[in-house]
This record gives sequence, C-alpha cells and structure tokens, in this order.
Amino acid sequence: MTAARPYAVPADLAPALEAVQAYWKGLLRGSAEIPFADDLQLEALGSQGPRLALLDVFEKPERFRVCGIGAELATGQSTTLAGRFVDEVNLYHPLEFLRSQASATVESGAATCYSQGAAKDGSHAGFSRLMLPLWGEGHISMILVAVDWH
Repeated sequence: MTAARPYAVPADLAPALEAVQAYWKGLLRGSAEIPFADDLQLEALGSQGPRLALLDVFEKPERFRVCGIGAELATGQSTTLAGRFVDEVNLYHPLEFLRSQASATVESGAATCYSQGAAKDGSHAGFSRLMLPLWGEGHISMILVAVDWH
C-alpha cells in the first residue's frame, strides 16, 4: 500500500505558480527528473521576483538556509531572513510550515505545495506555496519557493 504524499501539488495550480513550475520543468536536461541549480536564472521569472525565495539545502543534519527572499515574503517577518537558517528564526505568514514542506520536498525529490486560507479575522490573505527542488553537488542542493496570494 502506498501512503499519500504530504504537500502534494494539486492539479489546478494558480496561473502564477503554473508559470513557475513550467519554467522549472523547462530547466530539465536529458532524462533528469530534477533540474540543476546552476541553470536557475531568477531574472527569467520577471515579475514573480517579490514572491520568490531560494533555500540552500544542507545534508546530515538536514537544514535549510534562506539564500534569497522576495520583498512580499519578507514583509512582516520579525528578523531579516536572508542568510539565516530556517530553524533559527520564527517564521510568520506566508512562511508557516516552511521547514516541514522543505523537508518533504527533499525526501520526495519532487515539487510540493502548501495552501492556507485567509484568516477569519481578516489579518492576512490566503496563499499557496510551491516548492521546487534543484540538484547540485550530488544531492538536492537548493529549493525554489514561489507564493501566490488568493
């Protein structure tokens, strides 16, 4: 029996996330299932920049470091995130469950998605967050993160 994969990517992704995923798939070389981190060019994602982040992936112990973060994702965080390890900072909307989703992305070696509805008190909008693994140095070395508001 196969277990359901956590953070499964829905069939009906928002157009902005579909565009990022299409770009990621376009980076594939030959029979590779995961694009190489060296091929990523964030400029190619144009106006998506403020809603993107990059995480460096470290093995043994598994850790994630924010190596780049767009302005829309950094807003409201209690500290500057760039250059910080995810497990050393408190993450707020829209970065809740970032570490667990990143871990699932590495473990599955595939795209993952997390969605959260708007707060009932109106304090924040709903969002969907797509994570896309990138290969380098013999393992998943980076994760591209894209957020879309709804």
